[in-house]
Amino acid sequence: MKKILLSLTVIASIMTGCATVQSIVRSSFPYTATLLVPGSSRINTTLSSTSQASSFDQIFTGQGSNTDAIKDVRIASARIDATSPSGQNMGAFKTIRMYISRGDSSSEVMVASRDDIGTSVGSSIMLDIDNSKLLDDYIRGATVRVRMEYILRNSLTADVSLKASLGFSVAPNTNR
Repeated sequence: MKKILLSLTVIASIMTGCATVQSIVRSSFPYTATLLVPGSSRINTTLSSTSQASSFDQIFTGQGSNTDAIKDVRIASARIDATSPSGQNMGAFKTIRMYISRGDSSSEVMVASRDDIGTSVGSSIMLDIDNSKLLDDYIRGATVRVRMEYILRNSLTADVSLKASLGFSVAPNTNR
């Protein structure tokens, strides 16, 4: 009887552990990139800034690690924070569009945007996401690049540094 009870406990623990791992993998993970908008940028003109993005997984376990373990990657959130100069208002921007691409490819996809940005939104802004596209091929590359296309409403007095945080939702790939 003790062997059966012990066996059932071990099996239940394994099943619970697998479900926990799958729920963690299914959750959202962020990629961040630092983008620079030159102070000399013209207003009412479409311009862009590009940067390589990094994720928590890449920082601690190496580039492109374990990307075969996930599938059904979609954008879940997109946020931009002005980090420098202090007190920079994102209301200086009229429009922002965020694109991602693989570092080894010129193919890119728009994942988020925001039009008609208010003039007093503060130093942080959430973008409207387009989660209709699967992004598996973009995330599986060794590098992910983020390109921000923008139109300025007002002239800038200095270079503006922005931190883009893109959250992705994923599902575990059980067919590997």
